[in-house]
Amino acid sequence: MKRLFILLSACFLCVLYSSAQSKNIISSLEKNVPGQGKVTIHQDARIAALVGSDAVPVSADGSRVIKKAGYRIQVYAGNNTRAAKNAAHAVGVRVKELFPDLPVYTSFNPPRWLCRAGDFSTIEEADAVMRQLRAVGDFKAVSIVREQINIPLE
Repeated sequence: MKRLFILLSACFLCVLYSSAQSKNIISSLEKNVPGQGKVTIHQDARIAALVGSDAVPVSADGSRVIKKAGYRIQVYAGNNTRAAKNAAHAVGVRVKELFPDLPVYTSFNPPRWLCRAGDFSTIEEADAVMRQLRAVGDFKAVSIVREQINIPLE
């Protein structure tokens, strides 16, 4: 009986000790400890909410993604006119028609409008799809570019 009481007491103390430990580095830094210096952190509350959490970026369509270095296929590069903007969007729509599973990104990167497609980890994957795009014949200058890509988490 004594052993059971000691064992339960030890388990209770372990649980109590583990719950008392700070899971947040910010609160443990700001804690006053005798004989040590005082640390004060001035920051936005949103940063404190993100520290220690399993935050994963969310893409525009609401899916969770990881960003990493990779390759995309540049299908269109125009200047900074409205006609170039319309052409970039039109090329993006055409690529989506031909390859519905391929993500298309149309953006303005000063001083030009760009239309890029795909999220490829290796240049070989990008090259295979680039050859398919060239075979269609609708696109004038198709090339592979290094860029941050989105890897979906599902």
